[in-house]
Amino acid sequence: MDSLIQVKDLVKVYSLGEVDVIALQGVSLSIDRGEFVAIMGASGSGKSTFMNILGFLDQPTSGQYLLEGINGENLSRDELAEIRNRKIGFVFQGFNLLSRTSALENVELPLIYSGIPRLKRREKAHKAISEVGLEGREHHHPSQLSGGEQQRVAIARALVNQPAILLADEPTGNLDSKTSEEIMGIFQRLNQGIGITIIMITHEPDIASFAKRDILFRDGRIVDDRMNLSPATIAKGRERP
Repeated sequence: MDSLIQVKDLVKVYSLGEVDVIALQGVSLSIDRGEFVAIMGASGSGKSTFMNILGFLDQPTSGQYLLEGINGENLSRDELAEIRNRKIGFVFQGFNLLSRTSALENVELPLIYSGIPRLKRREKAHKAISEVGLEGREHHHPSQLSGGEQQRVAIARALVNQPAILLADEPTGNLDSKTSEEIMGIFQRLNQGIGITIIMITHEPDIASFAKRDILFRDGRIVDDRMNLSPATIAKGRERP
């Protein structure tokens, strides 16, 4: 397999006044291109810190993290921002959409930062919206969309630059169970169809069951890392939400 992510002896320590809080304690793993990984753990287990490091939003205290061979340790803020825009798509629990712009314009945002011409931006944004099943809703504002539709817009925005990896932080946390299943169905189709690598934080075992690999964090360490040989699938008849 083609290794996309390599992590070795990752340690993260936060200094809070006179107290040091150890968030990660020697984490090592590799993730191959095309994997769908669920990261689980209780609050304070280190999973969010780990996700922030994977997204180049934070730096480890020691150890090494490589994304496609890139080590962000000595890169400038601008260089890190460029890597995040080109190689990483982010999906958050709170959607993080601009309220005064349409779904299509929200999806276009990463392309604007990349300097893509307007017509090409529009073409790529339409394609991304189609991939998440939102045709016909492109010109609606977030307030005119359901929570599930808003999350689809956020997924399309994360995909539009064709990133190497999609990082999803509790992507179903604000959604009901039916809509959560629909969103997980989209993730599965993207992973299986276009082969995008997905790493998802969740505290819900039923959501983690959609992934191909489950990793459990506890006290800043990986305590379980197993392949899910029979990932869950959405109910028949709802395969195309």
